[in-house]
Amino acid sequence: MSWSPDQELVLLITGQQTLILMTKDFEPIAEIPIHQEDFGEGKFITVGWGKKETQFHGSEGKQAARQKVTSVQPAMHWDDHRPRVTWRGDGQLFAVSAICPETGSRKVRVWNRELCLQSTSEPVDGLEQALSWKPSGSLIASSQTKPNKHDVVFFEKNGLLHGEFTLPFAKGEVQVRELLWNSDSTVLALWLQDNGKEDIKPNTYVQLWVVGNYHWYLKQSLHFGNEDEKKVLSVMWDPEISYRLHVVCSGWQYLCYDWTWSTYCSGGNGAGGQTDVAVIDGDKVLVTSFDQSVVPPPMCTFHMQFPCAVNHVAFYTDPEKSSDFAVLDADNTLYICRYGIDADKDSNVKAVPGNGYKLLTRMPALEKKCRVQVPSCTTHPLCFRHLTWVADYTFLVVIQEANASQSAVYLMKITVDEQTVHVHEPSVTVNGHIISVSYSAKTKTCALQTANGQIWKYVWEPTPVLDSWKDKLGQDVKFQPPCVQTAIVEINGEESVLGITDRSRLFINNLLVAANITSFAIYDDFLLLTTHSHTCRCMSLRNTSLKDLEADLNGTSNSNDETVRKVERGSRIVTVVPQDTKVILQMPRGNLETVHHRALVLAQIRKWLNSCLYREAFECMRKLRINLNLLYDHNPQAFLDNVDLFVRQIDSVNYINLFLTEIKEEDVTTTMYPTHSASSVPSAQKSGAKKVDIICDVMRAAMEKLNPQKYCLSILTSYVRKTAPELETALQKVHELRESPPSPDAVSAEEALKYLLFLVDVNELYDHSLGTYDFDLVIMVAEKSQKDPKEYLPFLNKLKKMETNYQRYTIDKHLKRYKKALEHLSKCGEC
Repeated sequence: MSWSPDQELVLLITGQQTLILMTKDFEPIAEIPIHQEDFGEGKFITVGWGKKETQFHGSEGKQAARQKVTSVQPAMHWDDHRPRVTWRGDGQLFAVSAICPETGSRKVRVWNRELCLQSTSEPVDGLEQALSWKPSGSLIASSQTKPNKHDVVFFEKNGLLHGEFTLPFAKGEVQVRELLWNSDSTVLALWLQDNGKEDIKPNTYVQLWVVGNYHWYLKQSLHFGNEDEKKVLSVMWDPEISYRLHVVCSGWQYLCYDWTWSTYCSGGNGAGGQTDVAVIDGDKVLVTSFDQSVVPPPMCTFHMQFPCAVNHVAFYTDPEKSSDFAVLDADNTLYICRYGIDADKDSNVKAVPGNGYKLLTRMPALEKKCRVQVPSCTTHPLCFRHLTWVADYTFLVVIQEANASQSAVYLMKITVDEQTVHVHEPSVTVNGHIISVSYSAKTKTCALQTANGQIWKYVWEPTPVLDSWKDKLGQDVKFQPPCVQTAIVEINGEESVLGITDRSRLFINNLLVAANITSFAIYDDFLLLTTHSHTCRCMSLRNTSLKDLEADLNGTSNSNDETVRKVERGSRIVTVVPQDTKVILQMPRGNLETVHHRALVLAQIRKWLNSCLYREAFECMRKLRINLNLLYDHNPQAFLDNVDLFVRQIDSVNYINLFLTEIKEEDVTTTMYPTHSASSVPSAQKSGAKKVDIICDVMRAAMEKLNPQKYCLSILTSYVRKTAPELETALQKVHELRESPPSPDAVSAEEALKYLLFLVDVNELYDHSLGTYDFDLVIMVAEKSQKDPKEYLPFLNKLKKMETNYQRYTIDKHLKRYKKALEHLSKCGEC
């Protein structure tokens, strides 16, 4: 008997291999035999275009046309030979897997609500009894034994195979009892049992698989052992809560598992610390160092192979060693992996570079392996939860007590030569189920959240202390509803607990801050959030309050708001690269994107400028297209006091020229990049002095003092970029270059003149060169222009024939410099 998802129909399968479809009141609708000779209404149509031998056969090649159809083998000996039924999520179709009386193998048929056959699966050798239709309706999952492996295979509703993944067992080692999709089609649960020998009791397992980037990951593996009272009798997903799994064992034991998504990410705040993110993939941990490269899983920088399936990864919370990590596998064996140590050649746990990846970074090695002895009070799988690495060889772990209404926090301290860790007395006991643990390395404080949303404050040293977490008003912090992800943050000097629910509601302590948050990350003094409106918000936690955060998140932003940027639909934050400005986002389909959030960029630039690290700030601003005026406007007096240091650090003529050509009178700290920080100091300019003139003068003075030959082009730029360009002085510098002997560091007069023509209009430069009374320089400029020699050569030849003072009088009159013209005219003798 099988009910439809809408509970309107019920399907019965009789011993005579017939299907009977009834209403919810058990009124018969139709009855039909399971085994049909016809393919169904969805039978493929052949249009008769040539013979089979002439058709295109894809990757199989031409030989596929000559291959004979292989006969399928009968079902496995352990198959119960019972028909299996699975409904599509909308209840419009259902699939039946039954033993074919002709071949003895299983065949899958798809029927609609009127009991009309839609399609029949292609012959599949080794098809097994498990059958489950994905609620979203795209695939039907089953299992198949192949000559050298054991696979989970997927059918489309037309009966054709579409995808597969291989189980981590040898052929014939296990049998797949059931396949179960959760209600939102994101997790596939497998109930497995050993094909044990007659004198050995079989082990039972429950595995959780997810897919991303077309790769199937084994995320959790529950080993129930071979004891009679632990034998699994039933596995079922909750129909309402997507990630709740129910398991019933033969010893009258009922287990309920609530799963949440978690990102294993290192802190990476220490000097030289890496930003590592770990992904569990069965018995492998895939590690990607995002400060080195941005590659989406299943690709990785390197992976660590372990003897057993991995269930948990914990990075060291010490900021200076945050890339070290510990792994807890399904057999409760703890592995400690560290950077900077030599790998043991005899160890079977080693770091292996990713396929096709040229490794440029260091890799960790296994330092310690020890077995964690399970307390006698608990015997169920996954008894150790929320593993947290708080100190050197010291871990916090949560265990469910014998009293189902209590949870215990154990403090595990491991010695160097210890091979087995015995967990005896709990550090503290909490009433309720602990569903999340967050830790602050700065204050060594742990926030424990129970299933009712209550937050407990746990301090593990020097003496373990447990107390309810209180806000600044003295009220107990309690999330309503409970949050699936929590973190400890410091807001304006006050330590608070932040949490996000599965309904996208963001809480800070008892305050509901926003109701459209999809993910968050904490970096330095910033809180980064992604929202349902497809934006990434970056909020400063310094000099702010909870009410201000609530107002900012629920208000509208202006066009120059550096805290908001658009992102792709469905983006979620993976990590933020410390000592950098990169924010790693993951899209729903699994690919990664890197964005440089403007708020993080500006904050990092301001830090560099406050530390007088002008080179780092300049390169970041140039790469991310930040207006270079910020170098001066951030703190004008500091820039003027350190202009020599600025020139020495930049140490590039092109970079200095770029800076000088971009400066303008606008103060970008009030227009483009406004900030409420007190770090920006108003300019202490002289009365009437303009910003551009001040910068050009001080930069020119610094460059002339350091190396005038090397910075010749930049000195010319400082003359040209003034509000009143000093072109004649710049041309005089070019004239001096032509007259002075050649120097290895200096540029030639030709290069300098060519550069000036790039900055200034050639006609304007020609007039100013004429005003220098240097005809050779005038000809050099004229030759670089588009002027016809017939235009300027007769005029220049006429001038050369004149007496010097009268010649200059004529030039000044031509240039309308009448004051100078009168001066030169007064010096002329009588005609």
